[in-house]
Amino acid sequence: MAKKKPKKMKLPLAYKPMGFALGWSSGWLAGLAFRKTWMAIRHEEDAPDALDRDRGWGEILLAAAVQGALFAVARSVADRTGAKAIERSTGVWPVGEKGGRD
Repeated sequence: MAKKKPKKMKLPLAYKPMGFALGWSSGWLAGLAFRKTWMAIRHEEDAPDALDRDRGWGEILLAAAVQGALFAVARSVADRTGAKAIERSTGVWPVGEKGGRD
């Protein structure tokens, strides 16, 4: 007689609070990393905003690209860390087969 595989349980409720906390903290850390990175690149405390009249396209797009990359990396690290922690503690991956976001 063949053994039946145990049915995988879904953990969206268990993952949501952890995901929220990790997302918030990763956003805060990414913001800090961006400020330090911008200071190293341009030696300025304030990065340009798209609506800064006195800034050129190059500065604005560079700031947006650096900020976007840092936030994407921080969010991915936080999501993956949280998912791995849930899997280690419960044995179940916290999202479905197709992945999480999208």
